[in-house]
This record gives sequence, C-alpha cells and structure tokens, in this order.
Amino acid sequence: MLSLLQSAFEKRSALFDVTDAYRIVNGAADGFPGVTLDKFGDRFQVQFFGPEMLSRRREIVEAIVGAFNPVCVVVKERLSRSGKSLENAPMEVAFGSREDAVGIVREGRARFHVDLLDTVNPGLFLDMRHVRLEVEERFRALSGAAQSGEGPRFLNLFSYTCSFSVHARLGGAAVATNADISGKILDKGRENYALNGLDLRPGEFFRGNALEYVRWACKKGLRFDGIVLDPPSFARFKGFNFNVREHLMPLVSECAQILNPHGFFMVSSNYSEFALDVFSRDVLNAVRSVHKNARTAWKRGQDIDFAGSGSTKDSCLVATLVEV
Repeated sequence: MLSLLQSAFEKRSALFDVTDAYRIVNGAADGFPGVTLDKFGDRFQVQFFGPEMLSRRREIVEAIVGAFNPVCVVVKERLSRSGKSLENAPMEVAFGSREDAVGIVREGRARFHVDLLDTVNPGLFLDMRHVRLEVEERFRALSGAAQSGEGPRFLNLFSYTCSFSVHARLGGAAVATNADISGKILDKGRENYALNGLDLRPGEFFRGNALEYVRWACKKGLRFDGIVLDPPSFARFKGFNFNVREHLMPLVSECAQILNPHGFFMVSSNYSEFALDVFSRDVLNAVRSVHKNARTAWKRGQDIDFAGSGSTKDSCLVATLVEV
C-alpha cells in the first residue's frame, strides 16, 4: 500500500511547484477503489465513496502517516452502511487533533483557508484549480490592456469561499463580485480576501440567489468582463429549488446579457449525467442567444491529479469557457 501511495504521489509531480493542495489518490485509477486522498498542505483528507476498502481503513491511514508525515488526517465516510451516498458524512480525525485540521494552503500566488472538519468540503474545490489560475491570467491580460476607466470587473456566481475572485483580484480585476446564498460562506470569502491582502470593495459580496443577482445587475446596467458560473447540482433558497438540469442553461442566457463584448464566460458542473460535448454545445448556444459571434475557447474535465476522471459519479466535471 505504501508503494501505491508513493507511485500516485509521483504522478502529480507537475503540480508540486504550483500548489500544495491536490488530489493524490482518485479511486481505482490509482489502485484504491472507492477511496480518494486529498492533500491540503500538511493536512490530508481520506474519503470512502464505496465499501471496497473500508475494512482496510486503519491500514490506509497508517500508510499515509508513513508516506507523508502529516500533521492531521481526517477520514470521511461518504456512504451509509446500506451503500447510499451521504452528504452529511461522518468525520473522524484519525491522526493529529481537531485543531490541526485547520490551516492555509497555497495555489499559485494565492492563499486559502481550509478546515477539513467544516462539512464535507474543506473550503477549496481542487478540481477547479486549473480554471482559477486561468481566471487570474485572463484578468492580468485584461488589466494590462485597459486604456482607461474603472478597470475590468468579474462576477463569481455560487461563489462558495470566493477563491475564483481572489485569483481575479490578484490578476488585476477592479471589482470581483461574489454571489452566494450563505452568509457564513461569504464571511469565509472575506477572510480569504484578507489573507491575500485584498481590500473589500463596494458591491463585492451579495448574499442571495444567483439568478436574483443577475436580474438585478441587468436592471442596473452592470456589465462584467469575466463571469464564472459553477453551481451545485441542487440548491434551495427562499422557496426556490435550483436544479442544474432544468435551470442552468436559462441562467447562462441571462448571464450573457451582462457580459461585456470581448469578455469570457466559464460554466461548469459536477452533475454526472452531463456529457462534455453536449454540455459545451448547449452553453455556447445559450451565450450565442445574446452574443452571436461567441466561440468556445476550450472544454475539459478535471485536472491531472484526478486520474480516471469521469469513470465514477464522485469524480466527474464538465467545464467550458466561451469568449465573446
């Protein structure tokens, strides 16, 4: 088992200079069916998505400790004993202390707070790293090309802890607006801004439904040079039930109305029933309902640390970026 871990770790070597937060094991593709292992600095998160290796749980933790000398290992069981997927997963600190589960990770020029015991998600989605880094580079180019005015603006819908916006601001965005239904999550975003030395600017934090914000921004005549739309598969807010299959493409069309010419729009989903080619085509058509000359810059799945991406429901991503 130790050699399997070391082999999986070495496969991610291209990321070592980029970040200290990445996936080391992505299930069967790395020899651990039903298991994922994520590195967040010196903290490690093990998740069991299937029963295949649950009986070897202790052995896996011991191998992680032996291979990586972590300060903390947190184990999460993402399935019930009957095999049903759990969103409120049981969590255990298998090595270290509860206090050790909290820390800071680096990603390019950015830094982010993480807490491995704060629900299933520790504060940073690893499979969007490559897009976050690109957002920063795109805003660096936009800010460098700007001749006058207030500077380029970014909109981050379903913003979670505002990691996309941190990168956008580091790249030179004048304003990076975050919309999320959770005040607690937006507070974590403010903490990430502070961690990166970013001041809080007017209009950057909106607590509410993404569609509500987009319609308000449209009425106010706000426009953005870059938009990221990375929704959960399902969400509920004030009696409105967001379903990604039903509501995503209409929302893409509405977002396109507040996207500046020569801007970019990234749309993604972890919903396992989406096929990348169809998803990318549908996003492009939705944007073209407003911007006739829009083009697809790229379409892709998860990054290199997600070996075997798309082969299981717990490791899937469809993402596409449209330029207008």
